[in-house]
Amino acid sequence: MTVTQEKPTKAWWRIPLRIGLILIFASCVGLALNRSAQSIDKGITPAGFGLGVIHGAMMPCALPTLLWGRDISIFASNNSGRLYKLGYTVGVNVCGALFFGLSYWRLIRWRKRRADVPGG
Repeated sequence: MTVTQEKPTKAWWRIPLRIGLILIFASCVGLALNRSAQSIDKGITPAGFGLGVIHGAMMPCALPTLLWGRDISIFASNNSGRLYKLGYTVGVNVCGALFFGLSYWRLIRWRKRRADVPGG
């Protein structure tokens, strides 16, 4: 008795759907970042290390909003100085490490799965 394996249908719509969802999510985060930076600029207390980490982590998500022509604040001008900038740098680097780390992990997993398939 032989078992036939059916080829999975290629879902061409999955990639544009994922890109669209990422763009929508990133736009929402970019708008939240803009509102956060504006409220900090209007406030009395300057942004510190914690808000610097949050703004730094959300900064890469501001790209789609900037590409669409909206000028948003990605850095609070009313900040505590070195601590805010240090937090901002930590946020950007942690976000990048997570993004690229997960991307490389998925790529390695995809390559292993393709190597396990006979004829692949």
